Amino acid sequence: MFHKEGHKIIFITLVIIVTAIMIVDYFVQLAWLRTSLMLLCIVFLILILQFFRNPKRNTVSNDNHALSPVDGKVVVIEEVMENEVFKEKRIQVSVFMSPLNVHVTRYPIGGTITYSKYHPGKFLVAWHPKSSEENERTTVVVENNTFGKVLYRQIAGAMARRIVNYAKQNNTTTQGADSGFIKFGSRVDLFLPLDAEIKVKLNQKVKGGESIIAELS
Repeated sequence: MFHKEGHKIIFITLVIIVTAIMIVDYFVQLAWLRTSLMLLCIVFLILILQFFRNPKRNTVSNDNHALSPVDGKVVVIEEVMENEVFKEKRIQVSVFMSPLNVHVTRYPIGGTITYSKYHPGKFLVAWHPKSSEENERTTVVVENNTFGKVLYRQIAGAMARRIVNYAKQNNTTTQGADSGFIKFGSRVDLFLPLDAEIKVKLNQKVKGGESIIAELS
């Protein structure tokens, strides 16, 4: 199953690959070179298909849990000052996505979307300390009566040149539902209440919509 954000790109890529294979087959005489070029075309197509895959996730809804919004590796766990919305200290947990990860963004908690804003910006590498504040990004806050307010931020990286955000202010959503997509590698930051119990460790691999990032008693 492929994400709807990839349908157009997959179709265009397929047309280009088929055309390229036909040209190679017609004009390239050396058998080893012809085979190599065809294999490169097929590998490129496979990479595009892999990037836009949208596997089904078994989300276990729990208002006491904040789930990972994306697939990737935990690269930051620290107490920071969140200056855009809360204007107070929060626990930041950041998940870095490589181009090989699933790039669907999912709601970490269910509830009401109280804030959703796009920010134009730079395209620093996603692990740069200032990428959370200076890169192109979207900020979304979801609130429910159990966990309170959770902010997540989609951040563009050096390769990610388009962020798709479906969150609309005042809409209600369910935990683990599709909230957007980041094209070609980046990271997502979660900002959690200080009394949240963090359930992940640095460098741990997580799955969007399934891995528990934090819990509130």
